[in-house]
Amino acid sequence: MEVKIALAGNPNCGKTTLFNALTGSNQFVGNWPGVTVEKKEGRLKGHKDVTIMDLPGIYSLSPYTLEEVVARNYLITERPDAIINIVDGTNIERNLYLSTQIMELGIPVIMAVNMADLLEKSGEKIHADKLSQKLGCEVVEISALKGTGIQKAAEKAVALAQRKGSAAPVHEFSEGVESVIREVAAKLTGVPEEQKRFFAIKLLEQDDKMKDRMKSAPDVSAEVKKLEDMFDDDTESIITNERYVYISSIIGDCVTKAKNGEKLSISDKIDRVVTNRIAAIPIFAAVMWLVYYVSVTTVGGILTDWTNDTLFGEWIIPGAQTLFENIGCADWLTGLIVDGVISGVGAVLGFVPQMLVLFMFLAFLESCGYMARVAFIMDRIFRKFGLSGKSFIPMMIGMGCGVPGVMASRTIENDRDRKMTIMTTTFIPCGAKLPIIALITGAFFGNAGWVAWSAYILGIAAIVCSGIILKKTKIFSGEPAPFVMELPAYHWPTVSNVLRSMWERGWSFIKKAGTIITLSTVVLWFLMNFGGLIAKENVVATFGMLFGFAEVAEDGTEIWASLATVLTPVAAYGYLAFNLLCAPCFAAMGAIKREMNNAKWFWFAIGYQCGLAYIVSMCIYQIGTLITTGVFGIGTVAAFLCVVGFIYLLFRPYKESDTLNVNMKSVAGAK
Repeated sequence: MEVKIALAGNPNCGKTTLFNALTGSNQFVGNWPGVTVEKKEGRLKGHKDVTIMDLPGIYSLSPYTLEEVVARNYLITERPDAIINIVDGTNIERNLYLSTQIMELGIPVIMAVNMADLLEKSGEKIHADKLSQKLGCEVVEISALKGTGIQKAAEKAVALAQRKGSAAPVHEFSEGVESVIREVAAKLTGVPEEQKRFFAIKLLEQDDKMKDRMKSAPDVSAEVKKLEDMFDDDTESIITNERYVYISSIIGDCVTKAKNGEKLSISDKIDRVVTNRIAAIPIFAAVMWLVYYVSVTTVGGILTDWTNDTLFGEWIIPGAQTLFENIGCADWLTGLIVDGVISGVGAVLGFVPQMLVLFMFLAFLESCGYMARVAFIMDRIFRKFGLSGKSFIPMMIGMGCGVPGVMASRTIENDRDRKMTIMTTTFIPCGAKLPIIALITGAFFGNAGWVAWSAYILGIAAIVCSGIILKKTKIFSGEPAPFVMELPAYHWPTVSNVLRSMWERGWSFIKKAGTIITLSTVVLWFLMNFGGLIAKENVVATFGMLFGFAEVAEDGTEIWASLATVLTPVAAYGYLAFNLLCAPCFAAMGAIKREMNNAKWFWFAIGYQCGLAYIVSMCIYQIGTLITTGVFGIGTVAAFLCVVGFIYLLFRPYKESDTLNVNMKSVAGAK
């Protein structure tokens, strides 16, 4: 018999570590239908007929984020045979909030209290038998990191699923609330008995999404008013408070605190330094500089150079060329296979070593708990121009390569913030844009250091200004989502988890971006045209070919003199600005298309990037030419009009969207 078991829990509770331990290599990774949230499922080791589904980390079944919507829809619609509810034992009181909701679904539940090893070290004790009795479900202590207790939890979940029986939740709220819940439950029709409590509570919370899912939702306005009059608060806040009151009432009997409970933990001591208001950002800058230096400049750079120059440049491509010539293959077919297909594959694989090293570092930083602190640190700054603190991580990663930068945006819960981050992340100069910066700097500005510095300032300014302007439009209006994130205790991640995360991200890049790059190189071979969109560093090679050089250095030293005869310094800087801000390489465009998961949004993002790049470069050229030569024309007028329009959009008053106004009126009316 086929059995489906779902893993559910808060973010950073150890759910993914448990999933990896239970399934090993029997995993399937993709996206949930219609959304960009990652979908992971796998076969339980030793059980061919048991599928484990790793749900997104969530804090509640009252959905505010895309992850919470996906998780709740799966649990309600698909209804797995059992749920393993992973609870962080070091933060058990906060984690039990989700547990009380899960147990109202009418699905068999096994609670796995994770991080038992850390609890033992701290001297804290969770009484699993008492907790099981209070909650009405079996409780197992595990350590997902060390693998202790995980098989026991899985076997119990399988046995529970095969029995096809689930006990009703035993937790109860105050009598006043319970009486109203019973009144609403009595009105429900077409709902299984074991789910009536869940649906009744959602109707009382005025959960519109849940109401839409029901075939015939009863009118509960009288019950809502009764509850609000009873407690003088809105119903959602009343239910939330009742859950925490219940949790507080049982936690004293189920948990024995350590005698030195007031003593700061190691994580707290570290946080006093790394989240310090003054030291936090310099520390993060140093960490990311080290990551960038190792993954792009040293280890990653060496591996990438070897892949490009030796593996493909000296071995594979010349070898294939010789092979096809010796067997008498037609010239056009040889060119197609060697210059189109093989070179296209080489273009993909050339990125991979750097990216794998970068992904390995990022996986380590995420698993040990540091990246959660970074998002917390940056939230205060990023909220000033309309983005969440989580937007900073994709932009920082984008300095190495736009592809992982765009992919990292999936950690942002709010859909508007995620889309805006995807659109603006590639404004930060990536490693592939450095040869263009070096070319313009050397050919026109005598290798002045300010040019490279200004390129990064331009990228940051484009992100900040885009955030301010886009937040004032209807499609992006609204405050950034409230920053809610559990800060997990610092711990050493396992090597297997870091390597698995690195490989999953790397393989995703090879499959998605690789197909686009390979196809595009084949198409361009037919068109006999070389462009900067394939990979930004190709701009230098293209200039070299235009000036009659078969091969040029990375910074195009050979063509500096020739280039200076056809462009002015102002025009060259405008061209540089266009390349920095316009649509990224095909690899990053492929990542944008995947993360947007919508053709209209993809083309909107590409159009915005190219449009902004053209306007900025035109203003630089026209106004710069006016200043340096005194030439004034129609283009100059257009540039000044663009500047005036930009200033207006930047400083115009913020207006709430119609949707936001309606929601605010609804809330005011309800109160």
